[in-house]
Amino acid sequence: MMKTINRSYSELIKLPTFEERFNYLKLGGTVGEFTFNGHRALNQALYRSPEWRSFRREVAIRDDGCDLGCSDHRIAGNTKIIVHHLNPITIEDIANGSPAIFDMENVITTIMRTHQAIHYGDETLLIDKPIVRTKNDTCPWR
Repeated sequence: MMKTINRSYSELIKLPTFEERFNYLKLGGTVGEFTFNGHRALNQALYRSPEWRSFRREVAIRDDGCDLGCSDHRIAGNTKIIVHHLNPITIEDIANGSPAIFDMENVITTIMRTHQAIHYGDETLLIDKPIVRTKNDTCPWR
């Protein structure tokens, strides 16, 4: 049985940093735990539906193509945007058409690595911030 989690987009976006948002969302689970327990066909039917694709586009626009909605973590053009449910959905949610599935307060954009880190609690999956380069710092003879 899934434990009740009460997260919201409105609360999430009040957190100023990517790290704070990650920690707010972190589930620390194991593969399949809480959500589908191996019933992947059910959630794949949802995620391939025209309704989901339209909803996904709305979420990506709202979050301006940024990982966890953080403007300093723009998602590169060739990277797939994933819509993460802040409060994980279940088999019953899909079967019963729960409003939580398409609730803008229950979703945020992310990338696969961040999504995996949220679900499995592994911060090592997160992408480090880019190194700030200076003139000649990669040229050892200057």
